[in-house]
Amino acid sequence: MPADQSNISSHEESSPALTRRAFGTAVGVTAATAAVGLPAAGPAVAAPAATPQERPFRAARGKHSRRPNILFILGDDLGWADLSSYGAPDIRTPHLDRLGRQGVRFTDAYSGSATCSPTRFSLYTGRYPGRTRGGLAEPIADRSVGLEPTHPTLASLLRGAGYSTALIGKWHCGYLPDYSPTKSGWDEFFGNFGGALEYYSKLGLGGEYDLYEGDATYKDLRYYTRILTERAGEYVRRDHDKPWLLNLNFTTPHWPWIAEGDTEESAEIVRRIKAGDRRALQHGDGGSLQKYKEMVEDLDRSVGEVLKALDRSGSAQDTLVFFASDNGGERFSYNWPLAGNKGSLQEGGIRVPAVLRWPARIDGGQVSDLPVFSPDWTATLLELGGARPDPAYPLDGTSLAGYLLRDEAPAERDLFWRVRGERALRRGEWKYYRGKGCTDQLFRLSHDQREQADRAAAEPELLAGLRASWERTNAQLLPYPTGGA
Repeated sequence: MPADQSNISSHEESSPALTRRAFGTAVGVTAATAAVGLPAAGPAVAAPAATPQERPFRAARGKHSRRPNILFILGDDLGWADLSSYGAPDIRTPHLDRLGRQGVRFTDAYSGSATCSPTRFSLYTGRYPGRTRGGLAEPIADRSVGLEPTHPTLASLLRGAGYSTALIGKWHCGYLPDYSPTKSGWDEFFGNFGGALEYYSKLGLGGEYDLYEGDATYKDLRYYTRILTERAGEYVRRDHDKPWLLNLNFTTPHWPWIAEGDTEESAEIVRRIKAGDRRALQHGDGGSLQKYKEMVEDLDRSVGEVLKALDRSGSAQDTLVFFASDNGGERFSYNWPLAGNKGSLQEGGIRVPAVLRWPARIDGGQVSDLPVFSPDWTATLLELGGARPDPAYPLDGTSLAGYLLRDEAPAERDLFWRVRGERALRRGEWKYYRGKGCTDQLFRLSHDQREQADRAAAEPELLAGLRASWERTNAQLLPYPTGGA
C-alpha cells in the first residue's frame, strides 16, 4: 500500500491497562521524575514507595498516524541495568533516559537468545533461532552458516510493503559471498560482518579487515562508533519518498575495551592480532569499570546525535524509535539484581534494557512490565508497517500492536529459550530454568528476580507443566549438530 494511503487508526474504546506486578522493586529511575527536571534517583528499590515516578503503560486514545518510519537501535552486550534509567549507579545515559521518558520503558524485555548472532536471527526472522541452521551457532564464528537469503526477514517483508531498508553496523548473520544484508532484504548495508572488530583498524577475529559498504570493503580508520553515528545521521536526514526501516547495530560496548582516543591500546591489540594471537581481540587482559563506563556513555551520546539528526529531518513525530541490547551484559556490566550474564539463560543473560518512542501514537512517561522478547518486535513492526508474514515461515513472536495502540491485553503465552546446555521458559511471573547442572528449577520472578529461591519442590505440578511446554517447543526445532540442549 502506498505510504500516503496507509493510516493506522485507534479504536474508540480501550480496555483497562495491564496491572504492574511488583513494580517498584528493582526497576530503575523513572520517567516522570526526570520529565519535570528533578535529579535522577538511584535504583527504584531505594526510592520512596509513595512517590509515583512512572505511570503504568496505557495506550493513548484517539491518535492517528501514517505508517511509521522505524529506527531500531541495538547496543552490543549492554547489561540490563547499565543505563541510569535502569539503575546504573555510576554510568550516566541522559539521551537514552530521555528517549524512555518520551515513550515507554520495558522492565521485562528479553533478547531472543543469550549471545549475538542467534538473537539477531530471532529479530530478523521473528522466529526461534533453532528454526534455522545458522541460528544454531551460538554465536556464528566461521563462514559455514548464515541467514539464508531465501528466508523472509523483517527487511524483506517491509520492503515488499513499500519501505526503504538499510542496515548500518554489525550484521553477524553470515559472511560473504553467500550471506549479506543486501541478500536478505536490506537495500543498503554499511558495517561489519563478524561478531567483533578492533575499533580503529577494523580487524576482525581472524585478522581480516571487516568494514564494508554493500559487498565491497570500505576504508575508514577512525573510531568505529563515530563512523556508524555519522552514517546513521546521514540516512535519517535524507529526503525519503517512502517510509523507511533502519537497523542501527552498534558494536559498543562489546570488547575490545577501547574508548575513543585509546590509540595506544588499539595499536597493541593490532600488533597481537597480526602476530597470530587469535584471542587478542577478546581483550581478556584489558578493560576496566571506568573504560566500560566511557564506552556506554559514548554509546549514549551517539544515540543522542542520531536522534538530533532525526529531529532536524522533521520526521521524528512519525518515526518509531526502539532501543535495546542484543543480549545480557558481559564482564563489566551492571546487572543488579539479576543473576548471570551473557551466554546464560539466567535473567542477566537475556533480560535487556528496552525503550520505545513513537510520538504520533504513544504517550511518554510510561513503563510496562509486560514480558516481551525479540521475535515480538518483528511481529509488531510488520503489523505496524502493513506487511504480512510469509505463511510458509510462521512467526514465533506475538504482535504487540494491539497492546501498544488499543490497550488490548495480550493473551498469556510462553517465552522460550534454548542454548547448548541450558533451557528456560517464562509464563507470566514464573520461570522454568535448567542450567548446566541439569537440575530443573522454578522461580517466581515477581518475588525473586535474582533467581535464588527455587520453588521446584513446592510447585511440582507447575514445574512439570512448564517443562512439558518447553519440551514440546524444543521438539519442533532443529537439533544441534553435536547433540541437543
